[in-house]
Amino acid sequence: MEVGEGVVIVGAGIAGLTTSLGLHRLGIRSLVLESSDSLRTTGFALTIWTNAWRALDAIGVGDRLRQQHDSLLGNVVSSTISGLQLFEMSFKEKGKHGDHEIRCVRRKLLLEALASELPSGTIRFSSKVVSIEESGYYKLVHLADGTILKAKVLVGCDGVNSVVAKWLGFKPLVFTGRSAIQGSAEYTTSHQFDPKMMQYFGNGVRSGVIPCDSKNVYWFFTWSPSSQEKELEKNPVQLKQYMLTKLGKLPDEVRAVMENTVLDAFISSPLRYRHPWEILWGNISKGNVCVAGDALHPMTPDIGQGGCAALEDGIVLVRCLGEALLKNRREEIREEGEEGKEEFKRIEIGLNKYASERKWRSFDLISTAYVVGVIQEADGKVMTFLRDKVFSSILSGSLLKKADFDCGKLRSS
Repeated sequence: MEVGEGVVIVGAGIAGLTTSLGLHRLGIRSLVLESSDSLRTTGFALTIWTNAWRALDAIGVGDRLRQQHDSLLGNVVSSTISGLQLFEMSFKEKGKHGDHEIRCVRRKLLLEALASELPSGTIRFSSKVVSIEESGYYKLVHLADGTILKAKVLVGCDGVNSVVAKWLGFKPLVFTGRSAIQGSAEYTTSHQFDPKMMQYFGNGVRSGVIPCDSKNVYWFFTWSPSSQEKELEKNPVQLKQYMLTKLGKLPDEVRAVMENTVLDAFISSPLRYRHPWEILWGNISKGNVCVAGDALHPMTPDIGQGGCAALEDGIVLVRCLGEALLKNRREEIREEGEEGKEEFKRIEIGLNKYASERKWRSFDLISTAYVVGVIQEADGKVMTFLRDKVFSSILSGSLLKKADFDCGKLRSS
């Protein structure tokens, strides 16, 4: 059965829901296809930096999330070899776009905030895309249940294994040689952590804890596993025990967060990314198809910008696509063939503009995250000395520098 649709968005993650909600704010309907049977909350929490709060405010959900999460005051970096603090940076300094704002946001609450603002029926769950084909000025989106959607615009926000990115010609992602464990600990009473990001480096390991609110703490652990250690990912009990032996000289209260996390409250995954030069050479958009979020710029988590960049993508995409779709409404309806051609051209121009705006930003974030991760997890006396004595302040400063960005509003004027 073939069903006609306007804008079809593949993936109900951060980028997909942001794009759909932004279009809704402009009065443009979209359909969001999600392969799972509910919102995906994998990852537990993420740091939302200044640039992403501007995006959340642009779609009208920023204040709701502020009420649910504590503002972070700074970043503290310590060595797990010596146990000593290496550097502390305040988040109170001003950027070129104004004051900084950083909070660790629970992913579930973020997705719920975005989804709850959408009209009923916008998200279609259990809808897996299996193939895409051309049909004149439309794209035919084939679903696993046999449904065929005829889309005027197709937006791939379907993550690191994106079907849409593959259709556009992007290569499979590259394994960095590193893996990450992420977890969340919930306290029955208030925890005693200061509202700061706490990071620990040493012996080829990076770890940290970040409070979300008075009772929830997010934590992470990244390392470069051997082939034998990769097998531990299949056994949560052994993986947790291994991680605890690698933490080094962490404060007891920080170690306790990870020790007391139940087995179903953490996950492990290999860290993959897209070569940044592929962003420059590849097709971010083609005709009436484009990608956003992790489908566009999968990156390592070392500067905390993956989810933030997805929010930026959504705002920029809505602004560029909205101009094309709203102009179509205002213009006089012409003969179907001619009108379809003009509409396709406007959409193509809008998506090309989006791709142009996001290309270098994506390149910059992927590259910076990769380099920062390599330095932070570096092992050996020379690199450890340079990281602890020279690079700590530079790496911490890069967090605020990359967050000092304004993606703009939903409308260009």
